[in-house]
Amino acid sequence: MKVLVFGKSGQVALELQRQADVIALDRSQADLSDPEACAKVIEQTDADVIINAAAYTAVDDAETNEDMAKLINADAPAAMARAAAVRGLPFLHISTDYVFDGSGTQARKVKDPASPINAYGRTKLLGEHGIVAAGGRYVILRTSWVFSAHGANFVKTMLRLGKEREMLNIVNDQVGGPTAAADIAATLLIMAKALLFDSGKSGIYHYAGAPDVSWEGFAKEIFTQAGISVNVSGISSSAYPTPAARPLNSRLDCSCVKNIFDIPRPDWRISLTDVLRELGEAR
Repeated sequence: MKVLVFGKSGQVALELQRQADVIALDRSQADLSDPEACAKVIEQTDADVIINAAAYTAVDDAETNEDMAKLINADAPAAMARAAAVRGLPFLHISTDYVFDGSGTQARKVKDPASPINAYGRTKLLGEHGIVAAGGRYVILRTSWVFSAHGANFVKTMLRLGKEREMLNIVNDQVGGPTAAADIAATLLIMAKALLFDSGKSGIYHYAGAPDVSWEGFAKEIFTQAGISVNVSGISSSAYPTPAARPLNSRLDCSCVKNIFDIPRPDWRISLTDVLRELGEAR
């Protein structure tokens, strides 16, 4: 299976390169702010499968740059999906829990109504619509709270702050499933291979780590595993305002990915141990 990956330096893109022999494209080779150029790459590729692991992920910045976020998160994936459909190539794309409004406490099912509360979520939802409308073989994988040993993410931020401060205030009313980039990459590769042989598995799926936890609880586990002594206090989201509103409920019902692909939810605590070990931070 020859895989073409849009994205080269992002968390999931890096893990895809570690786990499989893929062709990963950086911005100089495929700039998502030029959707038609990205489509052209697919028109000319000899790959069997296309994975889009690139996105505009600056959630707060998207509030004032929604047009650019839409170009990268919606227009580009739609153009890619159309080009893939013409070629008959499976197209896999990473989406987000931010397509939901974060209300309630129940895990969101794939078919639950989407109603994003920020610009990032709106652009990602538009991208989903464009991919479905393309009419080809596709997987849209909604995930949440991605972490790894690469790039900027919550785990690396907590490790830095935990060494700098004696006390930290961490949001405790947002709940979701932390998900290791390595687990997402492995799942995408399994799904890609399945989609090559069974177009009936096309669809939107949820995939997130278990158990669900608050950011405060996630931080405490990071500090425990890393052996960092720091006092952590929980605060509400209202006490830590950000330009973009965050969903309080990021729980995702992942039963479809288990039922269709036999992929269970990964235990993020085990994946966290692997990441800390790679960073040299495991106790």
